[in-house]
Amino acid sequence: MTAAKTHKKHVLIVGGGAAGMSAAFAFSQHPDLFDVVVYERSASPGGMATSTPIDKEKYGADYINDGVQGASPVFHNTYAMFDKLGFSASDVGMQVSFGRNPETEFWSNVFPSQVIDRFSPDIKKFGKVLKIIKAMEPVFALISVSAMLRMFMFSKVRFNLSMAFVISPSIQEFGEVIVFPLVALFFGTGNQTPFISCAILERVFMDPNMRLFEYSSDTFLASIPTMRAFPRLSDLYSAWKTLVEKDGQGSVRIINGREVTRVERFSSKKIGGVSVWSRPTKGTNNEQSVVDPGEEIQETFDELVICTDADAALALLAKDARWLEKRVLGNVKYLWDITVTHNDIDYMERYYRVKYDPCLNSRKDTHDHDKQQKFKFAEKHFSPLYFIRSYPSDKRKSLGFETFFSSDITITKFDGVPPRGPQLTRDSDMNSSSSQESAQGGIPLEKHVFQTIFLDNSPDSARLWSKDEIDPEKIILEKWWKQQSHRWQHYAGTVPWMGLINGKV
Repeated sequence: MTAAKTHKKHVLIVGGGAAGMSAAFAFSQHPDLFDVVVYERSASPGGMATSTPIDKEKYGADYINDGVQGASPVFHNTYAMFDKLGFSASDVGMQVSFGRNPETEFWSNVFPSQVIDRFSPDIKKFGKVLKIIKAMEPVFALISVSAMLRMFMFSKVRFNLSMAFVISPSIQEFGEVIVFPLVALFFGTGNQTPFISCAILERVFMDPNMRLFEYSSDTFLASIPTMRAFPRLSDLYSAWKTLVEKDGQGSVRIINGREVTRVERFSSKKIGGVSVWSRPTKGTNNEQSVVDPGEEIQETFDELVICTDADAALALLAKDARWLEKRVLGNVKYLWDITVTHNDIDYMERYYRVKYDPCLNSRKDTHDHDKQQKFKFAEKHFSPLYFIRSYPSDKRKSLGFETFFSSDITITKFDGVPPRGPQLTRDSDMNSSSSQESAQGGIPLEKHVFQTIFLDNSPDSARLWSKDEIDPEKIILEKWWKQQSHRWQHYAGTVPWMGLINGKV
């Protein structure tokens, strides 16, 4: 007896970023069950993961990734997909440099500094607090970083010219100098940084699946962790599109340059399905707006998978959005950031410590063998991958734990690997020190390309930006991004409830 022919579900995926492409790949493994189309409003798949060509003669490399540069090695599924596509990521030592002034701002995970000396009691306390937060994580998930710092009475210090310091209710706080810049580096949260859930901060130290840094009771950050720099993402997503369409045997199509404008679910539960309105575009510009949209058409699909940010999902659902969808998705807060890709080394040296200087060294226990080894390492290999600073112009707001924090996060791109990533054997892997030495010696600092991210385009933050100080002649690209805030409210009002709205028709 011949089995009845299975009806293939007609599915639309909205968005061709990492989520949309992952969904398309999953559907492509079942070509007999699904007929799938992906609509991506940009000219190519990838979402935030894009690449920009640059002049190799001028900068020493022919491309730079923007939006997404790399990730921790813990994202195993990501690297498994890279392997499947024939790409690989480059292991680099994640050196970080915070601030510039040696007495009041500068610290690093490469060697101990004077700022680390000043906050030594708080650093030791911080390790104990991390354990408390981990033990009571469900409670602390609803407590902000700023509230946690007040709760455990981390100190405020005043620094004077005699190199001494006393506990004081003014001037600088442990949170302001150490914790907030670190959180902003992790999450790109600008002046929302004080409101991040302290449980998420604990996880980047304690959770094996999220850990980025190892805590040290002496130096705050104990080591230079390995980070993986992504290969040329435009090529990777192009290869991903090819693989999905090939595996799908014609059942999956990825269509770029098509924007979904609204959706409407059928009112009858017996019928099911969704009506979709979409229009062609010529891609998106650097402000993330569509270019030259065409006329809308209406189509009908059995199932809809929305792989966009929460704001865009609500805009698509419009009046069709249900009460719970509005509550859960509407609770997500977004910030607009701008990335300036440039090679203005004068700007970098004005605000950051791009090169090692002995004046930055810790003044405590200077004959300690471990410290001496770190100073020697820094002298030869100090080559930060990330720089970050907080704006000093409005101390009143920072001392009041108001929404004051903004920062530049700058990522340095080095040449030396092909677009598909390094093709290494087991014997050719380099450790972080030799990698940094090779990177520093390969291309002159003046040729390095930097990406400065100015966080949060709200009036409170944007007025503090130093964007106009970057030499316009040295700017390669300016691009806007929409960044999710990791406020504690996100983990109270959105994360626990997503399961209640997913899969609901």
